[in-house]
Amino acid sequence: MRVRKRKKRLFRLFILLFFIFLGGTSYLFIKNYREYQQVMVLEEKVSQKVTEYGLDSYKEIILSMIYTESKGLGDDPMQSSESAYGEAGKMMVAEDSIQQGVEYFAQALILGQENGVDLWTAVQAYNFGLDYIYYIAENGGINTVDLADQYSGDILAPQLGNTTHTRYRYWHTSALLHNGGYLYHNGGNMFYAEKVRWNQQKIMFFQELEKIIS
Repeated sequence: MRVRKRKKRLFRLFILLFFIFLGGTSYLFIKNYREYQQVMVLEEKVSQKVTEYGLDSYKEIILSMIYTESKGLGDDPMQSSESAYGEAGKMMVAEDSIQQGVEYFAQALILGQENGVDLWTAVQAYNFGLDYIYYIAENGGINTVDLADQYSGDILAPQLGNTTHTRYRYWHTSALLHNGGYLYHNGGNMFYAEKVRWNQQKIMFFQELEKIIS
């Protein structure tokens, strides 16, 4: 009798956990698809700018950067104010943000090619600044989270006033796996390239899904 009751309890628990998992998965799918749609509203503007700069083959990367920066929302979807004006909150028109963002990324790509580093170094440099390219060129030419961590903590953060290497919580899977979930104050985001890479996979997935549905 007790064994039968225990089995019933376990079965109910399994059903409950299954529906919780199903609900959570559905929520994440819908949330990510909405974010994808928000980003793709800007696709035409991005297409114009990448063609202007001869970066058509990097269009998905730039859309993925927009996904990472703003999920396509706001007046500064590429968060270009800092590269243009040295401070946040100055960009007031989405098209200007994309213009500046694509131009800055083009600079990173050219500098990266000149110094023999990989694409993801140029992507990470969009967040860290172009000096990061020289750092990676001197340290193997391939961007890694470990190198980004060193640059963030030892170079970028102190340059911007964080000389004591203070950190703050950052709840992201890559961060949790790497260092328990932390970023350095004033040290940019050492996981930026990883996030862009992941968001690129999301965009590609939804693009293929839409092709199948249509």
